[in-house]
Amino acid sequence: MSAWPPEAPRDCPLCPRLVDYRLENARQNPGWFNGAAPSFGDPEARLLVAGLAPGRTGANRTGRPFTGDHAGWLLYETLLTTGFARGRYDPNGDDDLELVDCMITNAVRCAPPGNKPLPAEEATCRPFLQARLAALPRLRVIITLGDVSRRNVLKTLGKPASAMPAGHGSEAAVGPYVLLNSYHCSRLNTNTGRLTASMFEEVFRRARTLVEN
Repeated sequence: MSAWPPEAPRDCPLCPRLVDYRLENARQNPGWFNGAAPSFGDPEARLLVAGLAPGRTGANRTGRPFTGDHAGWLLYETLLTTGFARGRYDPNGDDDLELVDCMITNAVRCAPPGNKPLPAEEATCRPFLQARLAALPRLRVIITLGDVSRRNVLKTLGKPASAMPAGHGSEAAVGPYVLLNSYHCSRLNTNTGRLTASMFEEVFRRARTLVEN
């Protein structure tokens, strides 16, 4: 059992650069959440979706992963379509959205400048992700959103990046879990056609098959 909690405290002090960025955001936008964003979803989830870090105007603003930024529209629409969510999604979090058999988390819990955490910050935050995995007793499948998330989850499981191929749609059994990797549902990837809605949905339909068999 992990000595770390599965969620970082909202005012987590561990990464000085991220603390400074959080405080600057709080000065500019005092009504925002401006803290380490907690995971969101079903504590009995068999599926975990792992992003990299909160977006400044996304979870850093609303306090809920992938809520308030472009990526959230596709992610939550796909979860609703594939039965991992129910209710209505609102980008401000003013909704009745509920995840079903699914939880969403981030490898790094605080928003980083330029949406890019440093490797040292990823390592510092990793025990929270490790504790999050340990706190999900029925977890079977992990979808990693992007290659950096994939590497972070593998490191959390004590594996090298080479333990699973990079790229969209890659799949590997790692310890007790099956990992599925997807391109990140960012505006850049969707606007350029690198990731389409059907490509993204296919990964979640594969997850649905895996958790039910």
